[in-house]
Amino acid sequence: MRKIAFAGILVVAGPAFAATGMEFTSTTFTERWRDGAASVVPGKAADADLKIDLAATDQTVLGFGVCASELSWNSLSALSEADRKAILDEIFSKDGGAFSVIRTPIGASDFSADYYSYSETPGDFAMEKFSIERDRKALLPLLKEILSRNDGTFKVWASPWCPPLWMKKSGAYASKPQTDPTWPKNDCSPAQQVHEGEDGFICDDAHFAAYAKYFRKYVDAYRAEGVPVWMVMPQNEFNSDQVFPSCTWQAKSLATFVGKYLGPALEGSGTELYFGTMERPSFEMARTVLDDPDCRRYLKGAGFQWAGKGAIGKVREMYPGLTLMQTEQECGDGRNDWNHARHSWELMRHYFRCGVSYYCYWNLSLVDNAMSRWGWRQNSLVSVVPAERSFTWNVEYHVLKQLSHYVKRGARRLKTAEGDWLAFANPDGSVVVAFGNAGPARKATVAVGEKSWTVTLPADSVSTLLLPSSER
Repeated sequence: MRKIAFAGILVVAGPAFAATGMEFTSTTFTERWRDGAASVVPGKAADADLKIDLAATDQTVLGFGVCASELSWNSLSALSEADRKAILDEIFSKDGGAFSVIRTPIGASDFSADYYSYSETPGDFAMEKFSIERDRKALLPLLKEILSRNDGTFKVWASPWCPPLWMKKSGAYASKPQTDPTWPKNDCSPAQQVHEGEDGFICDDAHFAAYAKYFRKYVDAYRAEGVPVWMVMPQNEFNSDQVFPSCTWQAKSLATFVGKYLGPALEGSGTELYFGTMERPSFEMARTVLDDPDCRRYLKGAGFQWAGKGAIGKVREMYPGLTLMQTEQECGDGRNDWNHARHSWELMRHYFRCGVSYYCYWNLSLVDNAMSRWGWRQNSLVSVVPAERSFTWNVEYHVLKQLSHYVKRGARRLKTAEGDWLAFANPDGSVVVAFGNAGPARKATVAVGEKSWTVTLPADSVSTLLLPSSER
């Protein structure tokens, strides 16, 4: 056996890896990426825990992704150029995480350094003062570094957390005041609060038209910078009143904006339009938007995050032509512990079984244990200690990599019996089977036709078996 150093974590590679092309890797909290191919042995198909029918295919997988934010770039900028390159190479290379989808905010987000928009001049309905100059400091440098690795498959998509301040009824970026005395105050007073279910946007023709022009200016400006935006969603969490930049919309108002203003404004831009991001489990809100005929003709897909996972199944059933996306994995509390890493697996299992084609993680990199501008600690793929110019790979990255590294663009999810697993058929004929195991170490047998293989799943782990076409 040979030993490989990987981001400070021990990886043990067995001889069967090279001999057969079969791969079996496992992630636990203490062993982040262990090769166990040598332990895969023939099994008995009749006794298989999981029997795979290669004809039972479901949705096509189109990519795994992560979000680029100002705070991500700020943390990476504290490292040496060599370390920053190594991190991005690992996340976006085919030999590493193979991520290919990048989310970015349109204006301020909950992980921007402060409040801002691209139109800070009140009443600038013609967008004559529109400017992305601020993004040249953080977002564009990060996106350009990522896209320098693009093999032609990378996709950038974007959504706003908040429109320009002068387009909001409240005159505040946040939708409700920050009442927790341990967190920084925001710009919203109790008198300015806009509640969930209310329109925070000024819903008239002039503001709708100006905001649609704002989106078009954004995608055109980014394309001119060499960052083509494949797709936009009209509002992040449109029914959530938050203490950070946010904007609530009634579903009927959002449908009017998309169908009569935003959709037409984006025609000819090369940028698609999805509905989302939906953060509530109410199918009725989604239906209001998706049943609007003017709106629906522009929408290519729909995105869901957090409690929106409760609506995705019904949306898929009722609107089978939509491409579905998980837009933001639940982001934890900054501890980057195994409990949340295990939850990451549970979320992937849920969303892929509900038919998503894209799966997006949230924070790429953050300063270790640091709060956002609005007082929130969150998890990230990488944690940085600026004073030491050092970084750590967090275990959630390795859990996501158990799928993203093996499941190739164009793979089809395979329908299977219920269990703590997922299965995919890659375009090259290989089969990927990922397992969760929340208990003690155990054996599991997978059968494809008359052939079967038995693997040993480590205790409290996520593991992946890759069966090349030559093995079947």
